[in-house]
Amino acid sequence: MGTRGLTAASYRVSAVPSRTHTMVSFASHTDQPLLDAYSRAVIGAVERVAPAVVSIDVRSRDTDRRRGPAQAGTGSGFVFAADGLILTNSHVVEHAAEIDITLPDGREHRADLIGHDPDTDVAVVRISAPDLHAIEFGDSQALRPGQLVIAIGNPYGFQHTVTAGVVSALGRSLRARSGRLIDNVIQTDAALNPGNSGGPLVSSGGEVVGINTAIIAGGQGLSFAVPASTVATVLPALLRDGRVRRGYIGVAGQDVPLLRRVTRFHRLAQASGVLVISLEANGPASAAGLREGDIIVSLDAAIVTSLDDLHRVLTEGRIGTTVNLGVLRSSERLELPIRVADRAAVSSR
Repeated sequence: MGTRGLTAASYRVSAVPSRTHTMVSFASHTDQPLLDAYSRAVIGAVERVAPAVVSIDVRSRDTDRRRGPAQAGTGSGFVFAADGLILTNSHVVEHAAEIDITLPDGREHRADLIGHDPDTDVAVVRISAPDLHAIEFGDSQALRPGQLVIAIGNPYGFQHTVTAGVVSALGRSLRARSGRLIDNVIQTDAALNPGNSGGPLVSSGGEVVGINTAIIAGGQGLSFAVPASTVATVLPALLRDGRVRRGYIGVAGQDVPLLRRVTRFHRLAQASGVLVISLEANGPASAAGLREGDIIVSLDAAIVTSLDDLHRVLTEGRIGTTVNLGVLRSSERLELPIRVADRAAVSSR
């Protein structure tokens, strides 16, 4: 009786591995073409892009008054024009005293900073070198969640590290180091680490759809890239002027909710505005009569619900023009004409 029990048990145990093995073999056989296609897509994109990805070494000085010892930093970038133009992040090179570029073939070149924009975290540097491989931009606005993307960079000095993932989300907003929001940021789960900053995020076709710019410290699979569409909007100004001009009215404020009775009384289609905390001395807003405690609710026809809204509407096209700033003061709604200044010109005085 015991022998029969053992025989039956032995039969059951041996039968289960047999069926499992059959199922695993079947799954592997059917999935193999898909895995091969995925591998070929990543390999093909890397082969197209990798010759243009560079390593950036930066030497800078402390920005405080003590002028401390030289600081070193690293990042990534990529050649986008065969005459030596390289894109990277603004935060990689903005305080650089010296910028050194290492090409994939080992050549090293000193680079010049052509321009940078802290508000979008985009920068352009240039080297003089022959036989450069340039890569092309793709349409970041055509991306879809779940789409395959590949990141190439130099994390922790490990040159030409390749990671792949998918577009996790689109239309994110990311706070730049300047304090402004970068709109329409691409979120991906492609693994990024310090040193990846400035490297390309590319599609399976090997076209640049973004510049890798940030990770969430301690997060897993939370990486962000400035979209190629944003790069396209700031690149002409960086090449022409070395900076991006934006409007300035000299206001510091904070977002505040509006009481419902206030919105009903003034017939406002919004639930918040910008409370004026302080004014730049002799700035445009101060000269126009704006006061601390006023609440900004509009600029011309644009509704202003937040400080970010105000930043968005103060574009280069408004510099030198007079706009009507809609404000709430006590029980009144006022329209104050303000002449918009150039923020960069003001800050350089």
